[in-house]
Amino acid sequence: MNLIHNLSMRQLPPFDGLVAFEAAARHRSVTLAAGELGLTQSAVSHRLRKLEDFIGAPLFTRGVTGLAPTPAGVSLLEKIGLLLDDMAGLRAQFRATAKPSSLRVGVGAALAHYWLARRLPGFMQSHPDIGLDLVVVETEAQMRAADVDVLILWLPTSIARASSTQRLLFRERVFPVAAPRFLRRGRLLSNPQMLRDLPLIHKGQAGRNDGAEWSWPVWFERLGIEGRVPEGVRFSSLSLALASALEGGGVVLARSLLVQDALAERRLFRVLAPKWDMPSSKAHLLRWQPALTGDNRVKRFATWIAGEAERTSVPRSAQGGSAGQIPQ
Repeated sequence: MNLIHNLSMRQLPPFDGLVAFEAAARHRSVTLAAGELGLTQSAVSHRLRKLEDFIGAPLFTRGVTGLAPTPAGVSLLEKIGLLLDDMAGLRAQFRATAKPSSLRVGVGAALAHYWLARRLPGFMQSHPDIGLDLVVVETEAQMRAADVDVLILWLPTSIARASSTQRLLFRERVFPVAAPRFLRRGRLLSNPQMLRDLPLIHKGQAGRNDGAEWSWPVWFERLGIEGRVPEGVRFSSLSLALASALEGGGVVLARSLLVQDALAERRLFRVLAPKWDMPSSKAHLLRWQPALTGDNRVKRFATWIAGEAERTSVPRSAQGGSAGQIPQ
């Protein structure tokens, strides 16, 4: 009764406002936050205003690159991340008490389909006492609902950092690739201007800022290609865009780790020399439930996947530099 009484005496922030704030801060956009949460833009804005009224200070400023948290917003974002992790870890705490042998791992579709799935037998062979339950999740909301022990996240490098509940894994490079039919004997284009005459595959929503490395207009500007960028075909996810490229649909901007196997097996080929590669603005990291901090299964899985990425990354000579690893 004392606990209930104490809770009733506290002035608690609106929880729906905290969730909306975290999503808007992560995406730097009310529109994208609304899409993730399944709400209208006005509903998200209303929740943010309620939270700002409670805090007593503005939480965002609006700039040319989208929303940016104010000092009050930065402070709140640090605290809310810990809060949401703790809440998501309640179930994991009870599961950890029972010491299950399996890990439930959440991962994005592209990484799962094009890189991780075919390497899992190697993990099972070297760690026969650990079972894995793989779940494909794409959004933060799906991740929280999936009830996973471990998440492989794809986050902006500005917020992807190591902590007691997460480990940096790897960063990739982005470059255009295509099926053999578009490149004579699998050779690089002799002149980047030739890209203008090839069908292009676009990823993500038109006008959405996923990073300069995913923008064909940015690539055309870098390459000195004048004129309007061909519309081509647009896919909502990189997983679908890569599937189209493998079927001969055109030239796609791809992440180095995801196309490593297709390049080695000559199902896809580089279109431009490695000197044109762009570093990805996002990095992979492994995040586990707080209750699993120090768990030997998590440590072994993290060590394995980081080592596997380093072992199978594009060789230094082929990349024109680092294979894209983030130092541990």
